[in-house]
Amino acid sequence: MGQAEWARDLARDLLETTLPRRWAHVQGVAAQAESLAPILGDDADILIAAAYLHDIGYAPGLVDTGFHPLDGARYLRDVVKADARLCRLVAHHTCAVNEARNRNLFDALTTEFGEERPDLMDALTYCDITTGPDGQRLTATERLAEIHARYGPDHLVSRSMTVSTPRIMAAVRAVEAALSDVRQAGTG
Repeated sequence: MGQAEWARDLARDLLETTLPRRWAHVQGVAAQAESLAPILGDDADILIAAAYLHDIGYAPGLVDTGFHPLDGARYLRDVVKADARLCRLVAHHTCAVNEARNRNLFDALTTEFGEERPDLMDALTYCDITTGPDGQRLTATERLAEIHARYGPDHLVSRSMTVSTPRIMAAVRAVEAALSDVRQAGTG
């Protein structure tokens, strides 16, 4: 069994019953990750796995700090002994460092989990930010608006996303450009 299948089963066990909407979201994020296989090559499996696992830190039994990227990555590292790259992707997904700063968890996040390759981080950000809370595909602009509406303008998640928006949009543009290049190469 590859990492993606293992990750799907783990995420299902942790989220399907307790957080069905979150489970729908991660399934949509994983579907987006699968669609990026043409630009990822050998890294497709780890990205799909990270897509399934990026939000497991919301699972009631895993919440420790209340910061889901860190809680999920710690669970993967300490309990299931997951691949270090996978832990880094989960820990840093979708510009998590900005929210970590707002939660006074920046040192814990960055000390415990180094960064992963920028292209993989961009790909995971793209998948997360183009998938709505029910697993539906959205544009990045629609998803950012949804997050702000759900949390409200003064919430630390909204403030963190505001700071992260330029980096998030750069990631989306980079992934869309890579997909376009692959499509053009296939028709040329």
